[in-house]
Amino acid sequence: MNRLPQAAQRHRLVLALLGAAALAVLLASTMVGSVGIPVSKLPFALASLVSGEEGGIEATLLDLRLGRACAAFATGAALSLAGVMMQALLRNPLADPYVLGISSGAAVGALAALLGGAALWMVDLGALGGAVGVSALLYLLARRDLGGSASRDTPGDPNTLLLTGVILAAACMALVTLMLSVAPESRLRGMVFWMVGDLSGAGWRWLPWVVLAGALLFALRSARSLNVMALHADAAATLGVDVAKLRRSLFICSGILTASAVTTAGSIGFVGLIVPHACRYAFGPDHRILLPAATVAGGAFLVLADTLARTVLAPQQLPVGVLTSLIGVPVFLLQLHQLHLRRP
Repeated sequence: MNRLPQAAQRHRLVLALLGAAALAVLLASTMVGSVGIPVSKLPFALASLVSGEEGGIEATLLDLRLGRACAAFATGAALSLAGVMMQALLRNPLADPYVLGISSGAAVGALAALLGGAALWMVDLGALGGAVGVSALLYLLARRDLGGSASRDTPGDPNTLLLTGVILAAACMALVTLMLSVAPESRLRGMVFWMVGDLSGAGWRWLPWVVLAGALLFALRSARSLNVMALHADAAATLGVDVAKLRRSLFICSGILTASAVTTAGSIGFVGLIVPHACRYAFGPDHRILLPAATVAGGAFLVLADTLARTVLAPQQLPVGVLTSLIGVPVFLLQLHQLHLRRP
């Protein structure tokens, strides 16, 4: 009788704790740096930032760091949420937001703009255009597998969609390699930093938050259907789930999230892979808790990684993608080891 209320209370408690941890990480990221902000001056700097008044160096530092931290949170949350969606869409635990080649298309567009010496906003536009272009091409090539094969009651083959994305990603990476090989020395460093993921140029942006909010709202409304599709993939349609519509929506939402994240910070690896697995291991496979938990945890994880990237060798800053990979590899291997031990 009390199982559902107890589960709902547990979900609220988990999300509250994750939200508190994320807020603490955000605040810590604004205080740490080459020049620290004392805790005693943080309220005054925050008040000056909100009111728009001159608040000294603390308010200036808070403005710069908080904008970057918010961009990092939105990027990490988008990648993690896209990772959960992609794993549900492909029914593959190794799927991540980049597996279908969307980030590779973004890399082609962004590096082409960097190679041509374009302005920063044109680099972002090129990344967005490349991601959208590859997504549209992938949809055209694999639309039968997204919408169902012979009928609406028969799910499409996720392996065909996966292989199509891998081939498109390989083609895009060939173009990326070509551009890197002919790039002049003066532009090569910026191109490499974009490839590994970098938040040094990120600041206050509202569009990634709009994309994240819309995708999360859709995901929460579809959580029960995702549970049904995960448990009964072959019979989900007979249980009342519009499989074709759900698969198309998952593809579109995860593609938009990936494009938004890559446009903001470049190709940051492992966030969309290890965070969903860690949350699934900690909180279970129920998408009603997995989706919001992975979103918050992914945002907090990338904020923490970015804080380390700009403070470990301060004043020199490291690409945040390097740190996420260095953290992600041992964490993912540990997760695989734990799953192996839990098997009977």
